[in-house]
Amino acid sequence: MSLEPSHDCPLCPRLKAFREQNRVLYPDFFNGPVPVWKGEEPRLAIVGLAPGLKGANRTGRPFTGDYAGDLLYATLKKFGLATGEYEQRPDDSLRLQSAAIINSVRCVPPQNKPTPAEINTCRQFLIAALADEPQVRVFLTLGRIGHESLLRALGLRLKDYPFAHGAEHHLPDGRAIFASYHCSRYNTNTGVLTTEMFEDVVGRAATQALG
Repeated sequence: MSLEPSHDCPLCPRLKAFREQNRVLYPDFFNGPVPVWKGEEPRLAIVGLAPGLKGANRTGRPFTGDYAGDLLYATLKKFGLATGEYEQRPDDSLRLQSAAIINSVRCVPPQNKPTPAEINTCRQFLIAALADEPQVRVFLTLGRIGHESLLRALGLRLKDYPFAHGAEHHLPDGRAIFASYHCSRYNTNTGVLTTEMFEDVVGRAATQALG
């Protein structure tokens, strides 16, 4: 099983068509499946949704170039999971520490909404990424789609580990899953997710991963 989809991955026709459209509209963008970004020997895996059109789809690095990255990376730095300066570009000095970021869907979807079929099709790359980092003991899921895709990738039943902001699930093998609302601008602007709420979940996940 491939760890990463090809830059011209043809597996999801709708996403492929949207990618080709964006390559015409934004020829300087990355415009391809965004690869996993990780530090050395990650112990925490963050599972997100999908690249944003003018965020990771532009820069080629997860959560880089949009508001979600502002909150995510500031929080990771606060809890020792990143160092350097986040400047919304892939060549900045930001580096992950003991963490990896994996999107459930690697290509940007129209309206930021992948279909269930696209989520299922792309899960093979999530499974491969997790298998490549067997030392990961803690997962942080951002949003319901990321949470449920992780559960399916791990072969777990959704009803046994339901999604809720702040939920903490401990698996029989000793690993743990921490769930958060997605750190999107919409969620923070509407008050669904506050900085304090996000820091609470990330802080607990970091303590378990780095302890």
